[in-house]
Order: sequence, then structure tokens, then C-alpha cells
Amino acid sequence: MSDSRFVRFDWAAKRLLRNKTNFVVLEGLLTVLLGESIRIDHILESEGNQEEFDDKFNRVDMLAENSKGELIIIEVQNSRELDYFHRMLYGTSKTIAEYMHRGEPYEKVRKIYSVNIVYFELGQGLDYVYHGKTTFLGIHNNDVLKLSVHQQERFIKKEAGDIFPEYYVLRVNDFDKHAITPLDEWISFLKTGEIPDTATASGLPEARERLRIDSLPEKERKSYESHMEALRYQRSVIETGIYEGYRDGLAEGKAKGLAEGKAKGLAEGKAKGLAEGKAEGLAEGKAKGLAEGEAKGKAEGEKLKQQEIASNLKKANVPIEIIAQTTGLTVDEIQRL
Repeated sequence: MSDSRFVRFDWAAKRLLRNKTNFVVLEGLLTVLLGESIRIDHILESEGNQEEFDDKFNRVDMLAENSKGELIIIEVQNSRELDYFHRMLYGTSKTIAEYMHRGEPYEKVRKIYSVNIVYFELGQGLDYVYHGKTTFLGIHNNDVLKLSVHQQERFIKKEAGDIFPEYYVLRVNDFDKHAITPLDEWISFLKTGEIPDTATASGLPEARERLRIDSLPEKERKSYESHMEALRYQRSVIETGIYEGYRDGLAEGKAKGLAEGKAKGLAEGKAKGLAEGKAEGLAEGKAKGLAEGEAKGKAEGEKLKQQEIASNLKKANVPIEIIAQTTGLTVDEIQRL
């Protein structure tokens, strides 16, 4: 939170911009954002249109009606909200239903603009301002469905999608550029709370004069200081919760990782040991088998050779005792030849 000379926009929207004399500030923002001159007739009742700002919800919203009878929802959200896009849709749907009187024809449905100023990371994207609207495209020719000539004259619109709500998302914290365009000047003010003397965007010169903290009555100034302190406290609580969640998650992840790593290591070690043992056993068995086979073959070959010599000596009527001494065969072995 900066120590700005000007009140934050969300607090101003709750306490100052609802006064008709200050409509010019809000008109300036909407004119720059929507790209057309906007004039606000009056502020209507909305969900957040209570007198006291409830810091627990960290949110404020306004519902304005412009000179064309269109409704504009302006919502400022400081705290992270996972289903925020769903709430945007609910907000426009609810507003359409609430401002459609029973028995009225459907052509009385109001055009709705939903302007969302968020101070947290909403979705994924490279830009800091997004515009969403309904477009009817042909699935074969990719052409845009337009209203008929009679419909265009009656409803003062060109495309079928122009009847449906339009959404603007201002991701304030993602703005990190030098303010060049009027819209940049507004985003810079929404982010920093400062309005340089060089800012000329519609509504900002008036904001520079009417949103000064030192121009507030003492009661209003104390209320604003209390509001800022509440926001600082909420931010501290949120950041502490994020840090503690990160720390607990890190510890839990480390413990789980160690357990899984140990189990995986044991399994892989066992598998590797079995494979290496099998390979080593096969190698040793092969070597031992070859050696034993070679020795056995050599012994049997030598014996066959001695038997052949003994057989020849026996045929030559050499005494068996001498044959046994010469060949190393037993008398029985010689006699069986």
C-alpha cells in the first residue's frame, strides 16, 4: 500500500464517487475504457451499496445507469477468488433479471457492462486489460451474425452480440509500463494511487482535485486511515498464510519425496542386484563348465589312447603285468579289451 496523496479508488467508489458532483471522475474512467462518451444519470442499488465498507470482504461494487439507459457494474476486488469469472457471469445475469419488470417484452432487457478492477492474479494472459463480448460466428463461412435492418433501427445496434453483456477485466497489478495512453494513465492511478500533474486522461484532472486525502473532512480522513490499516492487516494475513502453506507443503513434499525415493531405490537396487547376479552367475557357470568339460574330455581322450596301446600290446602277446605298468590300466581293464 503506498502513502499516496489521494484516496484509493475502491474507497472513493464507496464513499465519494456516488455523489452526483463526482460522477465526472467515474465517467472519465468509463469513457476511456469503453471508447465512447459516457454520462451517468444515477447510481442504483447493488450488492455492495451499503453505507459502511466491510473490510472482511475486501470488495466494493457499484451499479450505474448511463444516459442511454444501459447498466454498468463497476466492481473492485482485492482478495483472490478462484471462481471470480463465475461471479462476473452471475452478477450480469442477476442484474438483468432484477431490472426486468414482469410482463415487459424481451426487448426491454438492458444492455449490461461489467467492469472488473482486480488486484490479484486472475487467469493467465499477457495483457493487463481484457474485453469480452458475445460474437455469433457462422460455423461454415465464419461470418458475423448481424441484426436485420429493422432490428438495427429499433434497438440501435448492429450485431446480434451487441445485445448481450460485455465484460472488462483490469488486472491492475500486471501493469508495469510507462503510462502513455489515457487508459494507461487510469491503470497507473488504480495501481499506484498517484495522479501526476501531466495526466490528462478524461476524469483524472477532476480526480486530482476531488480525491485528495488532505481535502477530506476529519471524520472521513479517519475512516479512510482505518480502512487502509485494515487492508494492510488483511494483506499481512494473506501473505503469512501463503508463506506458511508454502513451508508446510515444502516439508510435506520433502518427506514424501524421501519416502518414495527410498522405496524406489530399494526396488531398483533389488532388480539391479538380481540382474547383475544372474549375469555374473551365468558367466561363472559357463567358465567353470568349459574348464570341467575340457579336463574331462582330456582325461577321457588320454584313457582311450592308453586303451589303444594296451590293445596293441595284448595282441603282440606282451604279458598283462607289463602292459599294466606301461599304460597305467588295471589288469581287469586290460582283460576286457
